[in-house]
Amino acid sequence: MVTSSEVVNTGYSVLALVADAAVLAIAIGFGLSRTSPSGRERWGRFRDGVSPIALHLAWIVAVLATLGSLFLQFGEQLDPCEFCWFQRICMYPLSLLLGIAAFRGDIQVAKRYFIALASVGAALAIYHYQLEHIPQPTVCGTAVPCNVAVINIFGFITVPFLSMAAFLLITTLLLVARGRDDEYAGDDDAVTGDAEPDEPVPSPARVSSRS
Repeated sequence: MVTSSEVVNTGYSVLALVADAAVLAIAIGFGLSRTSPSGRERWGRFRDGVSPIALHLAWIVAVLATLGSLFLQFGEQLDPCEFCWFQRICMYPLSLLLGIAAFRGDIQVAKRYFIALASVGAALAIYHYQLEHIPQPTVCGTAVPCNVAVINIFGFITVPFLSMAAFLLITTLLLVARGRDDEYAGDDDAVTGDAEPDEPVPSPARVSSRS
């Protein structure tokens, strides 16, 4: 019999896989954009399309991650380990601050301050995940050891994997988003030809005639 906990955990695992696939696809798209003018043009159109909803998507990811951690603790009675708490310190503020930034439409503030927080959370999650899969002594309390996977979906998706997917997607969305004050020259001007021509350098003859 399938329990509600299994349904929730499997649902979150599928979302984590979708998030990782999205991050990988965006990374590949960025790499291809560096290879040709047409690739840069497509990348610019993609960024223009994603930017209006990037903050809202990042906020939804943070809220879902926060609710998932609370479900594991209070719904399944799984106490968080020390590294889980460190990741929560990074994720919980994002679920509030990204919401405020999204409704204010302030991409610049989000990019300036929240990318660092999400990046630290991703690094902690990656380190926590390897603790579960590489045999080594636990580095935190024995009451709730950090090197034991409390859930294991599809044979490899654990709590830090879910956390890592959320942090990576939030970081990627914030990096891709364009604010009103962002410069477009680096991505599109070379393709569209909209960049202003360089000021011509006067010839030596003209310089001597003026003098």
